[in-house]
Amino acid sequence: MKRDYYEILSVTKTASGDEIKKAYRKVAMQFHPDRNPGDAEAEEKFKEAAEAYEILSDADKRAKYDRYGHQAFGPGMGGGNPFGGGMDMNDIFSQFGDIFGGGGFSDFFGGGSSHGGGRSQGARGSNLRVKIRLNYEEMANGVTKNIKIKKYIVCNSCKGNGAKDASSIHSCKTCGGSGQVRKVQSTFLGQMQTVVVCPTCHGEGSTISAKCTTCKGDGRTYDEETVSINIPAGVYEGMQLSMSGKGNAGTRGGAPGDLIIAIEEEAHKDLHRDGLNVGYDLFISFTDAVFGAQVEVPTIDGRAKIKIPQGTQSGKIFRLKGKGFPEINGYGRKGDQLINVNVWTPQTLSTEEKAYLESMRESENFQPHPSKSEKGFFDKLKEVFS
Repeated sequence: MKRDYYEILSVTKTASGDEIKKAYRKVAMQFHPDRNPGDAEAEEKFKEAAEAYEILSDADKRAKYDRYGHQAFGPGMGGGNPFGGGMDMNDIFSQFGDIFGGGGFSDFFGGGSSHGGGRSQGARGSNLRVKIRLNYEEMANGVTKNIKIKKYIVCNSCKGNGAKDASSIHSCKTCGGSGQVRKVQSTFLGQMQTVVVCPTCHGEGSTISAKCTTCKGDGRTYDEETVSINIPAGVYEGMQLSMSGKGNAGTRGGAPGDLIIAIEEEAHKDLHRDGLNVGYDLFISFTDAVFGAQVEVPTIDGRAKIKIPQGTQSGKIFRLKGKGFPEINGYGRKGDQLINVNVWTPQTLSTEEKAYLESMRESENFQPHPSKSEKGFFDKLKEVFS
C-alpha cells in the first residue's frame, strides 16, 4: 500500500510550494543513492520522495490527490502511479535543475555519478496526442483499446545510442565522461567556479566515431507501434488521459514523451448524457397513459422494464437508480437514468372514436386535474379502444 505523499516529505497538507520543495530537497539528499551505495531501501525511499514531490509540486495534481488520494491517478493510466510505468533515475534527476540550482544535483556529490547525475542524454521525445471515440457502454464500464500509432521508436539496431557498434562509442576527452566542465571566473567577489554542459559531447559524456546506419545517429526510427490503452470507467467528452513514456522516443537515449488521449463521445441513438445522469424521452400512447402499462426502455447496459401507473401525465419523470454513469475515481458513486414521459396524442381517429371522444369532451374526467373517482370512465374508454 502506498504511503501518504505528505507523510513521505514530512509536511502538512497546508504546506506551501516552497516548504514542499525544501522538504523534498532534504529527503532527496538523505536517501540519494550516491550517499547510500548498494542500499536498496534508501533507493526506494529516494524514488518515493521524487514521486511525492512530482504530485505535490503541481497544483492540479495536488488538488486531485487531496480529493481522491492515490486513486486520482486512475486505473489503466499507471495503476495509481502518476508516472505510468514507474519513475526511473533519469526522470528523477531531470527534476534537479529546478530543485538544486543550475549545476544540477551532482554538484553535491563531486560531479558525474553512476546514475548520470550531471550528464544529460539526448533530447526528450515530444508528446503525442490521439483521439479515442467511445460509446456509452465503454464510457460507463471502462474498456481496453489497442491502437496503432505512427511515432518515433528506439532504433533496434543501436538500441538508441546512435552508434554503429560499441567500438564507435568513446568517452569524451574534454569532460572525461562526466558531461560537464568546470569554469573558473574572476569577479569582484573573487574567483567563482561554475559547472556547465560540456561543449564537445553536449552533456552526454561520450562521442561517436561512426553513426548507426539505420537511424543515422539519431537513436530512433519512425515506425508503427501498437499501444494498449486502459480507459477507466466514468470518462467523459473532452477529458484527457496521459500515459507516461508512450510518446515519441527521445534522440540518442533521451527520455520518451507522453501519450495524451483525448476522449470523444459517440452519440447514442436513444439516450443523452447529462453529467452522471442519462436521459431518455419515452413516448407512450394515450390509452397506456390512461390505463397504465409495463414498457421496456433502453439503458446503457441493455433494456429494462418499468411500470407506467394508471393516469400518468405527460412530463412525468421516472428514475432508474444507479443506471447512469459512474463518477471517475468516485468510490462507487453512480448517476441515474431519468425517463421523461411524453403522451402521444392520436392524430387520426375513426368516426366511432371521434363520436365517443366528442361525447366525453364535457366530462369531468376529461378536464385538467381529474377527480380520483375515474374507474367507471376508464372501463368505458377501454371498451372503445380495445
